[in-house]
Amino acid sequence: MDKPRQPFADSLPNLSEGHFVVPTDSDLEVTTPFTHAPRFLILYGSLRERSFSRFLAYEAARLLEAMGGEVRIYDAHGLPLPDDATADHPKVQELRNLSIWSEGHVWVSPERHGAMTGVIKSQIDWLPLSEGSVRPTQGRTLAVMQVSGGSQSFNAVNGLRVLGRWMRMITIPNQSSVPMAYKEFDEAGRMKPGPLYDRVVDVCEELFKFTLLTRERSDHLVDRYSERKEREPERLKAVTVDIGFVKR
Repeated sequence: MDKPRQPFADSLPNLSEGHFVVPTDSDLEVTTPFTHAPRFLILYGSLRERSFSRFLAYEAARLLEAMGGEVRIYDAHGLPLPDDATADHPKVQELRNLSIWSEGHVWVSPERHGAMTGVIKSQIDWLPLSEGSVRPTQGRTLAVMQVSGGSQSFNAVNGLRVLGRWMRMITIPNQSSVPMAYKEFDEAGRMKPGPLYDRVVDVCEELFKFTLLTRERSDHLVDRYSERKEREPERLKAVTVDIGFVKR
């Protein structure tokens, strides 16, 4: 293999040393542990009266509460389409405030035409990457689930994972996909016992663990070199010089 005589020993001329931070174990130490229960927001992607995604969302809520969590489920009835109202709409403000309150999310969507539904996508689209100095989703944990009317598929959860990454969330490895959901829930909307229910328990358990692991450290985990540079007034001035708006 071809390699330099002194590998990786050359300088880093493009690096801003003032913004470069070497991560250490001590950075992850928690000096003041949280005393409140882990907080979870659950979104689901259907407005139907008999909604299997809502049934699955409630199963997740029951499990997270049984583990000691505090749970809020958002009802999307009355939420306007993105860009069809302003951000001060009461349903939009309710959604954003719940996300800011939360430390972890669960997103549950039916699969419709091979993708997540517009109902769940609209809720996520109303959550901005940042609102002033507050980021309603960044650093929060996320679990994704879907229900299908036919055979098992992963199109909706795969799409939700892409959105979770885009929203700078810590998306857990496990996920749940419930095929032929009409067979998996009884008349009262409770999920029947079996391997699919066991997987839901696995997902909630993993989400709870990841939330306990990251919630007190999320600000540090999502602190980025590029954003530290952008926050500096001198950096902003340098950018304007580089692109020719300010003379040197």
